[in-house]
Amino acid sequence: MKALFLAFFCLLALASNAQQRTFKILNANTQEPIIGALLSHDNKIIALSNERGEFVLRYLQSSEEYVISSLGFQALKLKGTDFNSIIQLEEASTDLTAVLVTASRQAAVRTETPVAIHKISSTLLQDTKAIQLTEIINKVPGVVMLNYNNEQHAMGIRQPFGTSPYFLYMEDGLPLRPLGVFNHNALIETNLQGLNSIEVIKGPASSLYGPEAVGGAINLISKMAPGIPTASIGFQADEWGYARTQFTSGGPFSKKWALMTGGYVARQKNAWASNSDFDKSSINIRLDYQISPHTKLWSSFAYNDYFSQTGGNIDSLGYYSRSYKSPADFTYRSSFSTRSRITLEHKESNNSFSSLTAFYRDNALGQIPAYSIAWTAPSTSASGQINSNSFTSLGIMGQHSRQFTWLDSKIIFGFLFDRSPNTYWAYKINLTATLRPDKKSVEHYEIAQLLPTTYLSNYQAIIWNKALYAQWDIHPLEQLRISLGGRLDDMSFDYSNYMDQSTGNKSYTQFSPKIGMTYEANQHVGFYANYSKGFSPPALSAVFRLRPAAQAISTGEKFYLSIDPAVFDNYEVGGWASLFQSKVFLDYSIYRLYGQNELLGIRQPDNSTDYQSAGKTLHEGIEYAISFRPNNQWNLRLGATNARHIFVDLVLSQKASDALKNVNNKEMPQAPHFIANVEISYKPNWVKGARVALEWQRISSWYQNQVNTVAYSDAGFAGLPGVSVLNVRLAYQRKAYQVFMNVMNLSNELYANSASRGNNAQDKSTYTPAAPRTINMGLQVDISSLFKLK
Repeated sequence: MKALFLAFFCLLALASNAQQRTFKILNANTQEPIIGALLSHDNKIIALSNERGEFVLRYLQSSEEYVISSLGFQALKLKGTDFNSIIQLEEASTDLTAVLVTASRQAAVRTETPVAIHKISSTLLQDTKAIQLTEIINKVPGVVMLNYNNEQHAMGIRQPFGTSPYFLYMEDGLPLRPLGVFNHNALIETNLQGLNSIEVIKGPASSLYGPEAVGGAINLISKMAPGIPTASIGFQADEWGYARTQFTSGGPFSKKWALMTGGYVARQKNAWASNSDFDKSSINIRLDYQISPHTKLWSSFAYNDYFSQTGGNIDSLGYYSRSYKSPADFTYRSSFSTRSRITLEHKESNNSFSSLTAFYRDNALGQIPAYSIAWTAPSTSASGQINSNSFTSLGIMGQHSRQFTWLDSKIIFGFLFDRSPNTYWAYKINLTATLRPDKKSVEHYEIAQLLPTTYLSNYQAIIWNKALYAQWDIHPLEQLRISLGGRLDDMSFDYSNYMDQSTGNKSYTQFSPKIGMTYEANQHVGFYANYSKGFSPPALSAVFRLRPAAQAISTGEKFYLSIDPAVFDNYEVGGWASLFQSKVFLDYSIYRLYGQNELLGIRQPDNSTDYQSAGKTLHEGIEYAISFRPNNQWNLRLGATNARHIFVDLVLSQKASDALKNVNNKEMPQAPHFIANVEISYKPNWVKGARVALEWQRISSWYQNQVNTVAYSDAGFAGLPGVSVLNVRLAYQRKAYQVFMNVMNLSNELYANSASRGNNAQDKSTYTPAAPRTINMGLQVDISSLFKLK
């Protein structure tokens, strides 16, 4: 009898286990597992997805309706009979109340974040099929990422667009470069194929992310391992000699281990502009190990090898004749970088979260830069330079946060420490100049003499970056959230300057506070306000650069060691609204940014640059984003800004003989008043898998020089002055295959990504030309789906 009862209970247990079913919840676009997704029935939560994105259920009523939801995704309603082992959720990229961001270095709801932050979702990345990041970043209101071709770039976020060190580039919250080794081209050291999403934080973010995050910060969020095995390969090319092969693959290979990898190889030969060939190889690898349901260890490795010829700027004759022939055919830029990190994350049951990261960076940049060529009319000789900048970094970063029931408050605190030996040298090269008939511009330069012992700069430094930061968020009222934060940075370097055989130490210490608040009037309307402070010390390559002879005599200093760090105060208000039954979303920011000691380049008569710390500057404007989604087929998106950037106090000359001694109250060069990016996309229900999008990029005219005598105001599309360009994107996916075509500069406009000029009357404008009409076509194959089809 006992044996009969034992057998009965064993059968009952087996039947119970047989009824257990596992459902994996994945991001429909990236196939990444969605952790913490909710399964609801009759408005009651009955399950929460685990660390692998899984629901483990014993029973589902076949006729009942269930809701699967997660913050940042569109809720999905399913009957019990419709549940599959794999369930995919679409991103809710237009709904601000559902957008997750990491402005506090941890996931947070966008509407509880008192800063101007814009998230570029994985869906938008997938739909855009961008060749380079400029096509993505320029969709953000108030941002201009200049395309200098071959993935080279400059940036403008609440600043004139250019090369100033006021923007922080990060990968998963970790800066790509140590403080003091800024490079405006640093994003060529990243891998577009390895990205899940991108966050752009506008305005000073120094209170959490540190110095250089003044105009803003760009955080590249890398792909995690998908919840199921995936693999894809793609090819794309255009008519100008560009070709790229790209791939992604990954997935779990046990209950605890998962792997993700993605990369591409790109090459360009004989393009529309002379001296513009380039090669790049890039790969990202991420490995995750789930130690326990609350503890995870993950590591990543990034490799980028880049070489590009650099055509540089061209004069007006070459630009307006569309010959695009560079006067220098020997300039180049070579970049090699590797980054690795290992991160331990632990989440406690009391809503506390801790992370600890050890990281290593190795970087080498060598070039003959086109921008360094110095020539004065009507001379038949000129000069340039060859330089090399390299560093290695070893550091550690940690953060801890904890939630409290008192005022529903949250405390975040963390630290950063890194040691980065840095070596830089630049030596002079003499050039011969073949002049045009008017002897006012150069047709061609040639290297006449290498002078490897005639240094323009030569130093070694050990950079120490140390930082402590904290943030306290409280909810004194249900609708009101207040955020108080600050960061103390100490950046120092021990140096050996081989130019004058000097050694020493220099340090910059700054406390950067922030106070902000958000107020949700209701579930559809909210407001925010903040005050923040940011600062940026000069890059070491600027500090140890030889001053022009006249400046060295007047200042009594051969180098720039006395230059003070730039400091900024930002005042900002903004808000968001969901209108017309959530079909229209509005997000806006109004800011005023005061700068002191901005490090600005002053163009000299020979086209070289002298650095000066500006007394005061003012940057102010309004940024706004509107999206309209009338149904699941159409989507209209507008991102724009109206702004002005002026010198409040900048002395150009102390000489009594100079007529113009300052540019007070003049507009800063390369500072357009209006920037907009508009896109309308259509995904027809009657052609499943198809997408059509029309995009308009608009940048109004801007002054080319600091004295405001010459503006760039050439007519673009529809006759609008400045930049006015149309792009068309077409794509069609059927099962495992996706074909796409991007037509950039549809109307074949002649326009410049940059146009600048010196302050002297005899100076000539130089242009960085944009590409003529370009048709990029590609094929993407989902290999994992292809095998499933068989």
